[in-house]
Amino acid sequence: MDQEMKYGEDYTYLPATSIASGKGKELLPDIYCHTIQIVNICMIGNPHKQQEGWVLVDAGMPASAEAIIELVKRWDVPVYAHDLELPYLTGKQAYPPPDPTVDGGLFAKLSPLFPNEPINLGHHVKPFPSDGSIPMLSDWRWIHTPGHTPGHISFYREADRCLIAGDAFVTVQQESIYKVLMQKHEISGPPKYFTTDWEQARQSVIKLQALNPKIAVTGHGLPMTDEELSLNLRELVERFDEIAIPSSGKYVH
Repeated sequence: MDQEMKYGEDYTYLPATSIASGKGKELLPDIYCHTIQIVNICMIGNPHKQQEGWVLVDAGMPASAEAIIELVKRWDVPVYAHDLELPYLTGKQAYPPPDPTVDGGLFAKLSPLFPNEPINLGHHVKPFPSDGSIPMLSDWRWIHTPGHTPGHISFYREADRCLIAGDAFVTVQQESIYKVLMQKHEISGPPKYFTTDWEQARQSVIKLQALNPKIAVTGHGLPMTDEELSLNLRELVERFDEIAIPSSGKYVH
């Protein structure tokens, strides 16, 4: 019998909400971005072809976990992840604990409050096809962008150079509570307090910058487009040590 799907006991409502929380925006005719507290989720699907369904990218904040699990259970929705991420999604392994000692501000100090326990999606979670294809999204491909987590991935569509980067890089300095709450728009690497492999994180940013994306949606912060995106991504690659990597911390080598 399949184990009951559940999320860790440490999944609590976080004491921070940005000014963008509860707001959504249609970025492209088939992409809708919505902010839950400080995290962005994306829904991909053609509103004129509702029978084809839609795809949820990222799962929002802890308070949304029960709703996601109920959706998966009721409609038997498949969940896809990189195979290196499966231990965290089948209840077998917890993510490494956050590092509140990294430089950057009060939000980093609050990171021990953030959940890192595994969730258990049972047989509903499956690995992505190894060829880079994405079920239900024939014009997209997934790209392995580790660093923040071992199985972190990003989505890319060549036709319009649209990138859903997740936390491979973000567009707000995630360690500063003021900048997070006010959504100050600036390029940054993955959240410092939850990134465990900085060399992989660097290579992931280099890989995404080489795609020359025209629009990027990130896990935190506002979308970035066109020349602003191009210039900022180039700067992040060239100054990755200075912009992204904390000066000290348990995961800094």
